[in-house]
Amino acid sequence: MIVNTAKQKMLDGQPAFGFGLAMGSSLNAEVLSRSGIDFVMIDRQHGSWGEDSAIAALVGINGSPAIPMARVARNDYTFIGRLLDEGVLGLIVPMVDTPEQAREASDSCHLPPAGKRSWGWGRAKLYGDDYADWIDEQLFVAVQLESVEAVNNAEAILSTPGIDGCWTGPGDLSLSLGFRPSEMDDREEHARALEAILEACKNTGKIPGIAGRSVDDAINRAKQGFRFVTAVNDGGLLDSGAKEAVARLSSLTT
Repeated sequence: MIVNTAKQKMLDGQPAFGFGLAMGSSLNAEVLSRSGIDFVMIDRQHGSWGEDSAIAALVGINGSPAIPMARVARNDYTFIGRLLDEGVLGLIVPMVDTPEQAREASDSCHLPPAGKRSWGWGRAKLYGDDYADWIDEQLFVAVQLESVEAVNNAEAILSTPGIDGCWTGPGDLSLSLGFRPSEMDDREEHARALEAILEACKNTGKIPGIAGRSVDDAINRAKQGFRFVTAVNDGGLLDSGAKEAVARLSSLTT
């Protein structure tokens, strides 16, 4: 049996922090999964991943302390099933606006009788012959609440059996509210929407999550009460690290 340590940490009331993987590099996945972070997330919606490169990333992640998770490209039975079959232990489904869509996501993730996932898997067989006995319990399933409709339906969405929590997309939520993501910190309606999501999670006993925009933002979100929090992705870490290095090097010549 494999224990999803990130999920257990969140169930215990602690925040679990993750790095996003967007660059399509299995080497990045290997390095970041061994950094001490709670989980790493292969981003199949916005990241530069194909099916083969995502499998290579999972090979790099497995054996590390970090829990392998992925954001699926869309709420699709086959897309979800393929990622599960290759061994992810956390699945994030974007653009879930209604309880019906949440039910579809949950059904795709769980074996009968809890859901409709097809029997049979690929790399996940490396987890052992007892994989089917524990995967539904250990899998972490989060839906993205990132629209006004989703916020209005948050409690009904999160009440769906098999949905463990949410991962709020603050940028898309800003657009749905009618303004650019760069304005979110100054807009009261954005803050109220996040509070409504936190309240819905509290009322349903589910785990609140959010996509952080930086390490500092992730820390602040955790202080707000979010427990499933991504801090930054591999591209952001590379960019910020390179800029810091250049700034220090340039200081010697100015």
